[in-house]
Amino acid sequence: MARCLQRLCLAIFIPTGRWIRFGSSYRRKMLKRELDDTVFQYAGDNVKYADRLYGWGCAATGALGLKTLLKPERRQKVRMTQLTPLRIDFSHHHRVKVKHVACGYGFTSYLCQTPEGKHLLYGTGLNTDSQLGYQEFPRKSGRILDYVIEPASIGLPLSSPNRTNLTHIACGRAHLVVATDKEGVFTLGHNAYGQCGRAIVENESYRGSQIINKIPFSEPIKQIVCGQDHTLLLTDSGQVYSFGLGSDGQTGLETYDNVSTPTLVKGDIEGEKIVSISSRADTVLAVSDRGDLFGWGNSEYDQLSVVIGDRIQLNVPCHLPFGDAVGKVKKAAAAGSMCALLNENGSVFTWGFGILGKGPKLEKSKEPEQIPQSLFGLNDLNPNAKVVDISCGLYHFAALTDSGALYVWGKNRTACLGLGHVLDQFFPYKVQVPAEVKSIGCGVDHMVVMCKSFG
Repeated sequence: MARCLQRLCLAIFIPTGRWIRFGSSYRRKMLKRELDDTVFQYAGDNVKYADRLYGWGCAATGALGLKTLLKPERRQKVRMTQLTPLRIDFSHHHRVKVKHVACGYGFTSYLCQTPEGKHLLYGTGLNTDSQLGYQEFPRKSGRILDYVIEPASIGLPLSSPNRTNLTHIACGRAHLVVATDKEGVFTLGHNAYGQCGRAIVENESYRGSQIINKIPFSEPIKQIVCGQDHTLLLTDSGQVYSFGLGSDGQTGLETYDNVSTPTLVKGDIEGEKIVSISSRADTVLAVSDRGDLFGWGNSEYDQLSVVIGDRIQLNVPCHLPFGDAVGKVKKAAAAGSMCALLNENGSVFTWGFGILGKGPKLEKSKEPEQIPQSLFGLNDLNPNAKVVDISCGLYHFAALTDSGALYVWGKNRTACLGLGHVLDQFFPYKVQVPAEVKSIGCGVDHMVVMCKSFG
């Protein structure tokens, strides 16, 4: 009897997802046939990795560009917040390749390229200040869209649209800046402080505006950075130009006045070759090719206290002498009240006020504090893991490793961290993106990342 029960209960789980019991010769034959027919697929050396876009966070403004979140199909509910990474597939429908992504305050812009090589600009999200251009629906109806819930084309007044390439984009609180290779720089949106590089018009109305400003700029641009209401242009030669709001000294032009024309920034960066700049709010950090760090702007939370002590504003670039404590700096990230830097060894340091990534007990520091590399995946099984890029929103940071893993920490406003909840994150935590992340776009309350599929 015991032998019969043992025979009846003996079973095996096969890859097709079913349990098969050994109870007869017929079942044994079926098991052998299914095992023989099982095909295991592996990615070969010549596999093509597809481009992917994923986004998460606040969906209420349309910044994620997924129409079905706000206008769901049958039997689905409206989602104002996307808790985890969700694929954004507009490039497939428009037959374009996304080259660059920029996230602003409730809106997102995409620099794209067609199969024929033509460059196009798309935008989605908040458009109350025409930061996404003049958008109406239906066409020629005069019905202005304050919210664009799926990517829409943004037309630029290019003289030679088929020969001019769009090279860089950046988004501020309510303005968008686009650089080209042959026709200078174009700006859209709010200009109350001169952040669009044109004369300030008192009481100007920006809703439904069709103004797209062209700034003649002959020198090739390496990077555009938009703070809340100011703009920075970094040239290939390593010079920085700025314009816009100057109340905290964030333009670096030795004044606290607003400036409406691109002006060369001097101070301690004069004669230096700057290779990277960052400013999400009103503090600016710049990195030179020698690995030195410079800063100016707001220092209310000790972001720049190493050079100005208890003063809360600095209107000219100064070298931040952190020295051997941080080593040669590769990149920096200036958030609202806190800063981060990445050195040449892949180590991440943070300082200022906020969630700095070393637990709830550390919320303020005048000096850079190193975050343990083990929190970014370094361990015995992965001894060579290192961070290769950092970025920030207003209240959070993001770090990208050489393997394409994304780690985030900070305030989790409207699930902007993509961790599946809305709780603040005090240590770096890996985001479960189902692809290899290549670049990061951080907004204030949402994120969009460019990726490659795993195969």
